[in-house]
Amino acid sequence: ECIRFSHVCDGEADCGDSSDEKDCDVGSDQFQCAHGKKCIDLGQVCDGQPQCQDHSDEQQCSEAGKGCAHQCKDKSRCLPKTFLCDGESDCVDGSDEDNCASLPPLPSAPENPVHSPSLPAPIKCSLGAKPCHDGTDCVLYSHICDGELDCKDGSDEDECSTTCQTTQFQCAHGKKCIEKEQVCDGVSQCQDRSDELECGKRSEGCVHQCDDQSRCLPKSFLCDGERDCLDGGDEANCEFFWLPKLHSCSNNTRYLNFYRRPLETHKLSKRFVSFFPPEDKQECSNSEFRCASGQCVAESMRCDGHPDCWDHSDEKSCTRPSVCATKHLCPLSMECLIPEWVCDGDKDCRDGTDEKVWLGLYNVSVLKLVPGLVVKLLATCIQVPFTKMDCPVSPLKCGEFQWTCSSRTRCIPKSWHCDGRKDCDDGSDEMECDAATCPPNLFQCGSQECLALEQVCNGMTNCADGSDEGGACLTRCTEQDFARCSHMCHSTPQGTRCHCTPGFKLAEDGDTCVDIDECAAVNEFADSLLRMCSHLCVNTPGSFQCQCPPGYVLQADGRHCKITGEPLMLSSVQTDLILFGLRSGSLDVLPSTAKKAILSLDYDWREQKVFWASLDSESIRWSSLDQKTKGTLIKGVRADSVAVDWLGRNLYWIDGVKSEIVAVRLNTATAKAPDYSVILDEDMDQPRSLTLLPQKGLMFWTEIGNVAKIERAGMDGSARRELVNTSLGWPGGIAVDTMCNRVYWTDERLKAIGSANLDGEDIQILQMKETTNPFSLAVFNDLLYWSDAKRRVLQVAQKGTGRNYQILLKRPKQPFDVKIIHSLLQMGAENPCEKTHCSHLCVLAPGFKAVCKCPSGLLLAEDGFTCSKLKNSAFLLLLSPSTVTRIYLQARHAAVELKQWPEHQALPLYNVNEATMLDYSLREQALLLTDTGTTSLGLFKLQDGNLSPRGQLLKLLGGTITAMALDWLTLNVYWSSTKQPRLQVTSFDGAHTAVLVKEAVGTLESLAVHPPSSKVCFVNLVQQGNAGPLAAVECANMDGSKRGALWQDGVRPTSLLFANDGSSIICSIKLDGSGYKEFKVGSGLAAIAFSDDVLLWMTNNNDKTKLWYRDGQQEKQMWFEVSTAVVGLKAYSKSGQTGTNRCAVNNGNCQHLCLAMPWSRTCRCAHDHVALNTTHCAPARGCPAGSRLCLDGLLCRPGDKFCNGHADCPDHSDENCVHLKAGWRDKASPATKPPGSPPPAPRPEAPTIAAGADDDQRRSLEARTCRDTVCSGNGDCVDPSGRTGCTCALGYSGPACEDHVLKSLSGPVVYGVAGLVVGLLMLTAVLGIVIKRRLSGNARSPFVYYYKIKARRFDHIETLRTLE
Repeated sequence: ECIRFSHVCDGEADCGDSSDEKDCDVGSDQFQCAHGKKCIDLGQVCDGQPQCQDHSDEQQCSEAGKGCAHQCKDKSRCLPKTFLCDGESDCVDGSDEDNCASLPPLPSAPENPVHSPSLPAPIKCSLGAKPCHDGTDCVLYSHICDGELDCKDGSDEDECSTTCQTTQFQCAHGKKCIEKEQVCDGVSQCQDRSDELECGKRSEGCVHQCDDQSRCLPKSFLCDGERDCLDGGDEANCEFFWLPKLHSCSNNTRYLNFYRRPLETHKLSKRFVSFFPPEDKQECSNSEFRCASGQCVAESMRCDGHPDCWDHSDEKSCTRPSVCATKHLCPLSMECLIPEWVCDGDKDCRDGTDEKVWLGLYNVSVLKLVPGLVVKLLATCIQVPFTKMDCPVSPLKCGEFQWTCSSRTRCIPKSWHCDGRKDCDDGSDEMECDAATCPPNLFQCGSQECLALEQVCNGMTNCADGSDEGGACLTRCTEQDFARCSHMCHSTPQGTRCHCTPGFKLAEDGDTCVDIDECAAVNEFADSLLRMCSHLCVNTPGSFQCQCPPGYVLQADGRHCKITGEPLMLSSVQTDLILFGLRSGSLDVLPSTAKKAILSLDYDWREQKVFWASLDSESIRWSSLDQKTKGTLIKGVRADSVAVDWLGRNLYWIDGVKSEIVAVRLNTATAKAPDYSVILDEDMDQPRSLTLLPQKGLMFWTEIGNVAKIERAGMDGSARRELVNTSLGWPGGIAVDTMCNRVYWTDERLKAIGSANLDGEDIQILQMKETTNPFSLAVFNDLLYWSDAKRRVLQVAQKGTGRNYQILLKRPKQPFDVKIIHSLLQMGAENPCEKTHCSHLCVLAPGFKAVCKCPSGLLLAEDGFTCSKLKNSAFLLLLSPSTVTRIYLQARHAAVELKQWPEHQALPLYNVNEATMLDYSLREQALLLTDTGTTSLGLFKLQDGNLSPRGQLLKLLGGTITAMALDWLTLNVYWSSTKQPRLQVTSFDGAHTAVLVKEAVGTLESLAVHPPSSKVCFVNLVQQGNAGPLAAVECANMDGSKRGALWQDGVRPTSLLFANDGSSIICSIKLDGSGYKEFKVGSGLAAIAFSDDVLLWMTNNNDKTKLWYRDGQQEKQMWFEVSTAVVGLKAYSKSGQTGTNRCAVNNGNCQHLCLAMPWSRTCRCAHDHVALNTTHCAPARGCPAGSRLCLDGLLCRPGDKFCNGHADCPDHSDENCVHLKAGWRDKASPATKPPGSPPPAPRPEAPTIAAGADDDQRRSLEARTCRDTVCSGNGDCVDPSGRTGCTCALGYSGPACEDHVLKSLSGPVVYGVAGLVVGLLMLTAVLGIVIKRRLSGNARSPFVYYYKIKARRFDHIETLRTLE
């Protein structure tokens, strides 16, 4: 028989003749292990690798630290220089007093005889022993108080208790006491083995004997899912069996005979299942129920149909049958069941029926049988299936981040493949793996085994391929070899080689040994997710040391830290807030007023509150952890994800509808919606979940919009960046591992859990069968917790590998959010906001800084601390592909040269593909927006800080709108398009369109209007043969009359390149063509705006958008810089939309379009109508009956061809369609007198009938005449009883419909540009337009325009402005 060398002299006979334990004397240069007779070389003691089975050679080892000059041979102590050759043996082996002859004699000893050097030095005892009081001998600790005198002075039996405590057992021989739990545990602690004698004798509570009658177990140990007997007898015969009776039930009461399993633990390990002896049971509160196992659960969980106690005792002795919300029951044991639990591999019914498929139903009566006793259990008459078979096996389909076993029976995470542990039943996951690299101090065989160097070239083949022998093994290391090797030299088949002791590796020179940094975040000998130490790691020469932060205790393995105090798992389970003790298993329910699911929660340890948001309320509420109080933090808000800033004392949340991240102070009083501050609202594409890292001032969130991604920013909104944009499907919940500085997220589409470091690198994807439907997650110490709302379970596993998977809670209701509660998770940092005196909100920022924020409607003052009301209501509107951003001009005084957005409000755009141009009416709070993606002009209403769509004023078929401007007095819209290259005007309801300028028009690319002066200006690009387009700046009255060129001969270049000098220039010119001026602003000019004597412009360079301004104080100043693609800029103010003209009131009494002229107005009919007189119109008769005129005025088409989705007019004008929502202007009236308007015009005279008018035209004109003269133009005439009266239109009243019953809709404090200067026109000249498009299939992404400006190149007008 052969045995391993490591089993020789180990204290256990492995050979049949026990020859392996003979001749095991300890040599002078050897160390004997504490357990058995094994001897090892002294050089192997305290070398970092245990050679003794009991690890006694690595215990009580001292590392060579500061001041160490001599290490004892057994390496148990390291002494300072002053201890050497001092006449006292401080090392047990006396090595500190060796070789002292050459040293000078010691100084004479003092006269005190106690310290005379003639007396023997105090003895030093070895590991596991202590000195006797007289210092002459050592005695093993196991011999102390054993009833026998081992010390000559008998001190080993002094101070021994004569009687043991009630919780202890006294050995029969001597006075030794041991804990009662150590009695009959299979290991003798008493020398006389009296603690392991008569263990088969039945004692109190003993119901099961096992292991050859050596152990006797209580009833609670039987069928608990853990093997307490070595032979497994305590877990045998635990299945259900029943004897159905084939007869009908009567009176709904019958019994069924079955053997009942005493306890079902849902396969929880001992870590999560604890049984308390009577004297150790935890105290339960008055609101809790004590389970038979000692567990405490909320009283509300008693008799609720679902077992919450591990022993199901909360569902016993119930006075009335429980009602299951799931409407499914286990057929015999009657627990509540959901379909997802059937055949899920986890036994939920005590009778096991949920893991079987049953055929046939029988009415039965019920009996409960236990060994030796039959008990009758009354139950409601039930139908029980009779035939059973195993659950069907679904076809195996592994995920993208999984590895398929060769047997095709299991999918495992990719990280389990070739990790040295067999996980497939056929072991295929560890086959055909790349060669594993042996540690530097071992020899690697050609067959990949790792050998100790002593086994190489020793004459015995140890490698499977024999590569450890032969070759140059006979070549021995010379003195020169030993001299060049810094540690060791060994013979190998390849010749002599230098080798290093454990903890070191060879340098590139092959001779020098250098230290291995085991504490590095990623090193060649440790997985990045399986660090050497769980918390703190200190590298030492040749080794490392694990340490724990305050509040943690280093565990026996020397690598992991265990937190003091019990951590709690907080979870929202449908509408319940549940606290689960991760050690005690206690279950408590916090008070909650939610009527619908609570999807998100977080907690504040300092205030002992849990904050949560549910689907049934627009508020964020809280419940106290002591279950006594509850309240509301803020009302009138929508929260999809909440996160507590426990350091800065704020609460953050995501508003998914507005796509913004918001924060509010953690006040005790209930706040209202206006009290919060917006932290981020730009370019947010369906943010879903949020988490904070206050210690670093960072926040992380997931987005599930068009592009799934995970982003990071400062908690003040600064330093925003994409963290992860690959290996994502549908990222949901997110959490930060503060211990390892990693961010974790759930992915419902990939059915996985991902992680990365805080910079988005080292992405790891964990995909298991158990991560099929992850919703939310939390990370604590080495464990990962997550919820599965579909399977309705809360689970835990090792965070790096997914091993040691367990189900913590399984309930019929759906679990959603999950957090881990412990005081140490929210402690240990100073709040920088305590020293920053913000008037409203203080938030944390990266670099451990504090930043002041203001709520909506207030702006941060120049001092950076105070929020104040607006002094100047002028604002900018910046247009990006998915958002309109409003910024008040006053905010520029707070800070400049910003690398982020200043204080602003983001207004998300819905159902918009490629926004390109905008304009805004302060009076109507109406925003017009061109969308190239849908070839439409959309209308939005600004209400309560939100943009709500009101339909499409124009919907074109083919072509795009090239220019657009809003007349804010009449609300007429001036526009042009590629298919209809004319200057056209359309009423604000879309009902009437007229062509104003069509002759000598090429392409109109820019428009600007100034209603008070009745002027409209545009850039006209006319093709000049091969010479390219001629750009001219033209102006006209708003009815198209008096057209003239302000500037021309501006030849538009054919290439889309910068000007030679790379310059961009803003130009101005007077209306008479004189006074031309230039202002150079640099390259990349994209847009300009003018408001309150401040010139603003935007540049786009290198994917950066910068906003600049110039006022009386600053010649040129950059305000801010962002990475957002901004495509439009406008400025608005009260002064910019103040003034009037003859069309301002009652539409100038025009039936269709009122177009202003200096000191007059023109009533214009729609293109398919003719004027009956100066104010009224009638349908044109030029087309056949049933036909309509195209907008070009040349062709007629049948009426059913209009807005049918197909272009029938050459200019496509038959598809200029209106899709406005009814009643969108129910709060405003176009007849409202604007600021600064003159007195209303007198009521018009009755129109005269044109000669030749037919009867229909006469009747129509008479009706309109009556309407205008009798009903003020606001109603229709009626004659019910021979007396003319009025039926007033909606919003008007009075005998003549003269009273407007609705107040005009007041505008928010946002105002905009106007444009025309008395004698001065502000405009931009554009060298070229660069359009960047990103194509995806047939869809086009938004245009991004870069305007390169150079003098005398005109093709874009931005603003018209009147100067006093």
